Amino acid sequence: MLKFNSKIYVAGHKGLVGSAIVRELKKKGYTNIITRDKKKLDLTNQTKVIKFLKNKKPDFIFIAAAKVGGIWANSRFKADFMYENLAIEINLIHGAFLNGIKNLIFLGSSCVYPRNCKQPIKEDYLLSGELEKTNDAYSVAKIAGIKMCQSYNEQYKTNYISLMPTNSFGPNDKYSDLDSHFIPALFKKIHNLKKNKKNEILLWGNGKAKREIIHADHIANACVFFMKKRTKHSLINIGSGKEYSIEYYSKLFLKVIIPNKKIFIKYDKSKPNGSPRKIMDISLAKKYGWKPRINLKKDILNTYKAYLKENKI
Repeated sequence: MLKFNSKIYVAGHKGLVGSAIVRELKKKGYTNIITRDKKKLDLTNQTKVIKFLKNKKPDFIFIAAAKVGGIWANSRFKADFMYENLAIEINLIHGAFLNGIKNLIFLGSSCVYPRNCKQPIKEDYLLSGELEKTNDAYSVAKIAGIKMCQSYNEQYKTNYISLMPTNSFGPNDKYSDLDSHFIPALFKKIHNLKKNKKNEILLWGNGKAKREIIHADHIANACVFFMKKRTKHSLINIGSGKEYSIEYYSKLFLKVIIPNKKIFIKYDKSKPNGSPRKIMDISLAKKYGWKPRINLKKDILNTYKAYLKENKI
């Protein structure tokens, strides 16, 4: 049973979800949070990771560290996405086992599921079809992490849970036109539009692909909720339970960030759309007692304020 002074290690504490987990832990009253910067601990170095875990002996580990990016980066740097994510997962999960750490949460992604699987996506649909080709290397690496957790649970009776969040956004995201997911890229494009006083925005694809999005704080809430659980299931979906088209999100973001101004949206249809539709079935998470509390307009506005602060704008 975790106490408020239990040692909790958050791998990837400066990233989108990792930083949200740290905020949530502090909010809940946990006082012994362990973090390490990339410069101090290379998570792809197995010897250093195992030594670190042996010295610190955390009671619980959150694996939020990962190499992430959007369609362009995932399709261009497949080897990097495969190697780095596999190395991080293997080193932390196996390192936890070697050091007698029985409890951890591994953060995956909704892209582990097949490109054309039935909707909403149930946990049982894992490995039931072909993956989205634009990010299959990243997806395979994340699937390996899920299977590692399942395998260690079965063989060694550990409590390693894999949480699969849908598309996330929030403070400390990676904002790039080419190298990020569509939400942070959208924030940056809209801000540049606002700054340059333009009235037209160009987006990838045709805008028809549907997505479900969730603020990182809600994912962190789920992480801390399941940190205190021992579940029968090692794979659990986390999402908002609602989906909209890229076009809908674009119009909503524009309305929140640049109100009272007519903006024309154009689409570069030579660029890929990614998966046509993606919404998570979160009924299993709800059965365990977790429910999302979503206020999309508020979450968008707060994230934009964080973007301005992080970029000193």
